[in-house]
Amino acid sequence: MKNRDEIAHALAASGYIADADLATAISLMQLLRRPLLLEGEAGVGKTEVAKALAKVHATELIRLQCYEGLDQSSALYEWNYQRQLLAIQAHRGVDSIEDQVFSEKYLLERPLLAAIRRPKAPVLLIDEIDRADDEFEAFLLELLSDFQVSIPELGTIPAVTIPHVVLTSNGTRELSDALRRRCLYHYVDYPDLDRETRIILARVNGASPSLSLQIARMVEGIRKEELRKVPGVAETLDWAAALVGLDIRDLHDAPETVHETLICLLKTHEDRARVTPEVTQRLLGKVA
Repeated sequence: MKNRDEIAHALAASGYIADADLATAISLMQLLRRPLLLEGEAGVGKTEVAKALAKVHATELIRLQCYEGLDQSSALYEWNYQRQLLAIQAHRGVDSIEDQVFSEKYLLERPLLAAIRRPKAPVLLIDEIDRADDEFEAFLLELLSDFQVSIPELGTIPAVTIPHVVLTSNGTRELSDALRRRCLYHYVDYPDLDRETRIILARVNGASPSLSLQIARMVEGIRKEELRKVPGVAETLDWAAALVGLDIRDLHDAPETVHETLICLLKTHEDRARVTPEVTQRLLGKVA
């Protein structure tokens, strides 16, 4: 499946509404078998791309959540030291015990090793790579270049299959040029009015086309306010689900409920105080 339109259709069937540029990026990712780096604000749906790809390919999603201090052992492999110790105690005096305990039987796969050893290529999601340290990013380059890892006790382990690799970044720090060179790149922005309406329709059961459009217009207006944390797509879907659950069919029929339920969108005390009932009424006035 390499055609951009085919990819967009398959993603939509899995619940992810992609724009043309993202569908093109995924098409080239599959054609060139290169990792795809998705950058953008938190909450715009970067992680959901990997989840949708796993559904499209009917394959496993393997996720590595990055954080400050993430090291090679947590991401690649560890030895099961407890089992090794028990084996050593049980076979004390056996000359070959060292070779035995450093064997596959005692190896604990972590996400990166697991991803290259699956018989069917999984989707490997390296989430929020910008939260990891420069040292881990440098280690990751070998895997993304050669898709093989070196384990001193076992030697070089080549990939059984090449995973579909998606990296995400919220832009909290600048990534290295070396990492960027190894990846295709796409910036994921907040969806436009039409695409967010389609996302709501695809993901929220019971949301009518008219209500979905009203919600998308309201969220578009709220994002233009001076907020500390701009609501993402996930917050839009939460708000839409809340309104549908409360049997709201038209935002103009329930302005008080609209304002009260904005807690689904506004996630800080400052933003909640800034969007007063008067602001909500002003924004509602721009919603057809």
